[in-house]
Amino acid sequence: MDQEDNCLICEADLKYEDECSRMICSLCGEEYESKITCVDGHYICNKCYFLSANDLIKRICVESELENPLEMAINIMKNQRIAMHGPQHHFMVPAVLLSSYYNLKNDLAMKEEKIKVAQERAVNVLGGFCGFYGDCGAAVGTGIFISLVTDASPLSSYEWKLSNLMTARSLFSLAHIGGPRCCKRTTIMSIQSASLFAVEYLGIKFPGSNNIKCDFSSLNNECLFRVCPFYSENN
Repeated sequence: MDQEDNCLICEADLKYEDECSRMICSLCGEEYESKITCVDGHYICNKCYFLSANDLIKRICVESELENPLEMAINIMKNQRIAMHGPQHHFMVPAVLLSSYYNLKNDLAMKEEKIKVAQERAVNVLGGFCGFYGDCGAAVGTGIFISLVTDASPLSSYEWKLSNLMTARSLFSLAHIGGPRCCKRTTIMSIQSASLFAVEYLGIKFPGSNNIKCDFSSLNNECLFRVCPFYSENN
């Protein structure tokens, strides 16, 4: 890990030791010799450091033990690799929901398998979906989540209903705030919609995150400021 940036996992400062030690990469679990960790003890190998945004999201979600998808998503969005806007959010939404869901069910093997499929599906949800297709990619991500945990297909009955109802509920909440785009806002709101949906239809209750305050306003040229429910001065 030769970079001079903050930790990719927690954004803490890096520390540099005089001697190399055996380190276990916090993302892939492989051992390396290194002088660098973050102050909270995370080590990221060079292979993982140069992952694409989506591959980084996958690694973090596969390795995370968090049961709160909002906490996981906010931590990921603070990562220097995640742009203010972009289609990586379309994968992030189902990834954090799947990770939290299977962490609660203590099914780690299924978690990795489902996150991998979510990544394959999310690639087809292009940037600009919200404005060009009338279907925000973060909301689509909640439908991907429900589709995967219920094993829905185009020929399903009840599972088909749930997947489409999930996306519809997410879109309904997003549309009432209005545009322009904000991938952070739509990600948070879509995860909130999915969390409520999971209680009602899956019997799963994710730990909640109250009084969410956005830390991204200064990075967003299209910020709604006080219209946004997460704008810091509103909370």
